[in-house]
Formats: sequence, structure tokens, C-alpha cells
Amino acid sequence: MGLLFHLKKEKRNLLLMVPRIKEKYRLERLDNGTVFLVIPRTNPIERFSVRFLKQPQERKVKLDQLGSFVISHINGKRPVNELAALVEERFGKSAAPVLPRLVKFMQIIEANGWIEWK
Repeated sequence: MGLLFHLKKEKRNLLLMVPRIKEKYRLERLDNGTVFLVIPRTNPIERFSVRFLKQPQERKVKLDQLGSFVISHINGKRPVNELAALVEERFGKSAAPVLPRLVKFMQIIEANGWIEWK
């Protein structure tokens, strides 16, 4: 199956691409299994709101169970097809259809600028 992903006007097979979370972001796990992606607020408007409006210095994005599992396994070494196999192994039929859901999730986190491709 050839899923093509448009990356900077170049077509690549998404299943063979290796994602990694950008270094400026980190994951925060709670004891109950909830995972948050912690995003520092660094652009000028956000820095202004942090300094003068006493806003938090970081934004926390809460991920659902499937998103938490996937983003926790993005390590810069596993291609997307391995992530799909892990999701299918862990969640079984409750994650079906695995590939379309995983592709959409990867598109969303890439559009937000949270990952880069190796």
C-alpha cells in the first residue's frame, strides 16, 4: 500500500518516513496515564501575555489515549509503518481503521509544527 505524503513539494511514502518530536517540546505524563505535549510560549505576542498578563509560560495539549500512545512511541527511530503495527497490537479492533487514523494524526501534529521528519 503506497500512502503518499506531500512534504515540501516532494512525494514520499509516509509509511517509510521517520517522525521525531522537535527538541523544544516535551511530554508530561500523569500517574493516571494521561499524556500532555508541553509547548513553550515563545513568539512575541505570547511572551507579552506571559510577562504582562501573567499567562502560563507553557501550553499543555492533552492527548487522547491513542494520541498519547502514538506520540509516546515517536522516538526518531521508528518509521510510521512500525507505529501502525504497535497501535494495532496495543488497541486491536478499537483503533480500526489504523492507517487512515494514524495518517490523519501525523498530518495534524505536523501541521502544528510539533514533529519533523528524518
